[in-house]
Amino acid sequence: MPAKKPPASASVTQAEYETLASFRHTLRQFLHFSETAARDSGIAPQQHQALLAIRGFSGPGPITIAELAGHLQVRHHSAVGLVDRLVKQKLVKRTREAEDRRRIHLALTARGDRVLGNLSALHKDQIRRIIPGLTAALRKLSKAV
Repeated sequence: MPAKKPPASASVTQAEYETLASFRHTLRQFLHFSETAARDSGIAPQQHQALLAIRGFSGPGPITIAELAGHLQVRHHSAVGLVDRLVKQKLVKRTREAEDRRRIHLALTARGDRVLGNLSALHKDQIRRIIPGLTAALRKLSKAV
């Protein structure tokens, strides 16, 4: 989604630039941690994101490939390729919907659930460590808005 153009009257103070930079740096550190943790677990970062999206899906029924594509903000054919790789690694299983055989539902396998569980535990610990800095930055930024 393209960024909106700020109003002509918008001004940013040096303190706000510093807070934004700190906030962005903390987010990037978390993303770097997440990418490294995924690779260390033997999967690609996007595969980790897909496992989390599948397991964390809160819609009615299991997630479909189309819904996964939307959640990951990728094209349908890219999601199909990603799911193909996850199935090949025995991390995800596909099932066809009984009423509409074109719709494919996704679920984690026991192995996928274990891999995601281990990664999620690491992520929870990392989030606990960065919450104070993120909270402080968000508090400062919310006062500036």
